[in-house]
Amino acid sequence: MDYRRIVKFFDLPEGYVAPTELAYEDIRARAITRKDLQEDVKGINASLEIIRRTRGGDWPSEPTTEEDNYAYLVWHELEFREGYSFAYAVYDVNNRYLGCCYLYPMGRRGELDDDLIKYDVDVSWWVTPPAYDQGYYVKLYQGLQQWIAGDFPFDKAYYSNAEIPS
Repeated sequence: MDYRRIVKFFDLPEGYVAPTELAYEDIRARAITRKDLQEDVKGINASLEIIRRTRGGDWPSEPTTEEDNYAYLVWHELEFREGYSFAYAVYDVNNRYLGCCYLYPMGRRGELDDDLIKYDVDVSWWVTPPAYDQGYYVKLYQGLQQWIAGDFPFDKAYYSNAEIPS
């Protein structure tokens, strides 16, 4: 079957509410909102190369503005509330912005095929260059694995980043 134009929406249990805050070691992730705008813009703009290298894909293609990013954050809030996707701003315990992580339906970030259709969620993430140098890229990956297994109703997660820690 040709799955290339299909988005496999989440199959969430009736009444499921995704966690708005997650913790792993010294990482704190919270549902991203407009309140994260300034930190998110600074983080994205400081991380253009590392995002494209580690997360893959063509976003971001250029620096963002507060005006443009505001629209994305409102979109993330709406999708989170409706259960269409879950995006989190990631901080350390000292409230230092580290990056973001995303749980998208399969087919949203890349085309589906016979193998990918078997997964329940597409998981991706990025961190700022200082956070990467301090090991947070790997630590966030480990946190995501724990959160997917314990806090979300997904059986099979696909980690779609171009750079997957071993």
